[in-house]
Amino acid sequence: MKIDTSKYKVWNWKHPYMLHWIINPGLAFNELVLGQRVAKTLLVEKDKSKSLAEASFVPCPHCNALHDSRTWSTQNNTAFKNWFGLYCPNCGETIPCFLNLTSAIILVLTYPVWGWFRTRMKQKWLIKQSARFSSIDMESITPEFSNKNWIKMGLIWGLLMFVFMTLVSPWLSGESITQKFILGSLVIWTLAGLAFGYTMHKLMKRKLLTKA
Repeated sequence: MKIDTSKYKVWNWKHPYMLHWIINPGLAFNELVLGQRVAKTLLVEKDKSKSLAEASFVPCPHCNALHDSRTWSTQNNTAFKNWFGLYCPNCGETIPCFLNLTSAIILVLTYPVWGWFRTRMKQKWLIKQSARFSSIDMESITPEFSNKNWIKMGLIWGLLMFVFMTLVSPWLSGESITQKFILGSLVIWTLAGLAFGYTMHKLMKRKLLTKA
């Protein structure tokens, strides 16, 4: 697919946002349990009159369709359950996505358990996708981090990070989990979640710069 670089900025693995998704161990929970995925290529319009959410598009390498990134949103119930990639409503193929490093390690270690059923699971997953994306409503979508919604989204992110970093990760590594450690982590991840939500709120509202 030929990309008009005069109109779009291209975000790939080199972009800080994409790198964060790849290296942050807490996001393995989002990928493996929730099925939240990030496409390997994101196109962002240079039109400064639009917010980042409105100006972001995901290209499908199979049919060259250009999808509004909000196609996969919580409002449309399509933000999660994308374990095998982002489903393209236009051609029915899956758009390649990044794989978090921690997710990759977990998948390799547990492959003998799930590897035998991967093809069958993907086939069943694909069958359900057409119905999920049949009634996408782009007009009613509001930014997930808009107004006070950033508090809710930030706290959810903080909770997920708390569960993984405080409970799951130490358990997997055989470290002891004390009450003091849990309480301290709860405070830290609550504050971190609010900081994350507010940062995303400001990022989504900011106007894009015309310079690439």
